[in-house]
Amino acid sequence: MKLIRFIEDIPFDKNSIVTVGTFDGVHLAHQKIIGKVVELAKRRNGRSVVVTFEPHPREVLAPPSSDIKLLTTLQERKELCEQIGVDWLFVIEFNEVFSQQGFRDFYVKYLIGGIGISAIVEGYDHHWGKNREGNIEALVRLGNEYEFEVVQIEQFKHNGIPVNSSMIRNELLNGSVEVGAGFLGRPYTLFGKVVPGDQRGRSLGYPTANVELNSQKKVVPKNGIYFVQVRVGGSKYFGMASIGVRPTFHADGKCILEVNILDFNQSIYGFDLRIDFLQRLRDEWKFDSVDKLIQQMHNDEELSRALQYKYHSLV
Repeated sequence: MKLIRFIEDIPFDKNSIVTVGTFDGVHLAHQKIIGKVVELAKRRNGRSVVVTFEPHPREVLAPPSSDIKLLTTLQERKELCEQIGVDWLFVIEFNEVFSQQGFRDFYVKYLIGGIGISAIVEGYDHHWGKNREGNIEALVRLGNEYEFEVVQIEQFKHNGIPVNSSMIRNELLNGSVEVGAGFLGRPYTLFGKVVPGDQRGRSLGYPTANVELNSQKKVVPKNGIYFVQVRVGGSKYFGMASIGVRPTFHADGKCILEVNILDFNQSIYGFDLRIDFLQRLRDEWKFDSVDKLIQQMHNDEELSRALQYKYHSLV
């Protein structure tokens, strides 16, 4: 797959099947849209093009006080689009000036006159342009004028529930990582680097890797203990992740992410980790004594080892 950032860098090809959207999460509904683009391009011997934006429009348009959190980085979106089979990913810089562009001006400049288009695939609720003036009906009229097809994808539901990025963010913020995974079509993932910590976990019999996240923009699931899969050095392991302030030891601690990798005793300072959140084990609790904390960690480990059989196909 080719990634471009400037319209001049993509050759004009009238036989292009295109979709436009932010696609944060590349969740099941997004996959339905992007998959249709790839399917049509293959059937018509054309090329599939996904047009997306960086940064997320909400980061530019929301009030400065807003704390916008995302499901995927651009790199993740790129990799997920590539897995679906997209030929070209066109990333447009979204800024204040760009946000003032009208629906028609955008489509004529970037898609019709820039990329070339024989069909566009969009969701039923697609809106675009200043004040969200563009919608499916306006797009159909534009298609009639410039002779391209508009393919509308109906609302996608999982277990009877409409899938959208905002709902997934809320599920993760509530700790419902299994529900979030169901709508994403895969476990929710955080990436980070192992950095030195206070090594308290080692003294408790559960050495942990302190993880410094690669992106501060991503959603971090609700504080608590989770059963996870950890990818390190090309290998996969199961483990327990703790997100929280460690209230047993700190009255007002900083929220950190720690991971105990089961059956693993290598030094991995400086290593990059991928952490897939599989299941929430419990809330973060303050214990009256270190011994009670250790006993609970034993219980967490016992449950985690039992869960390995449920998720064994992931390794």
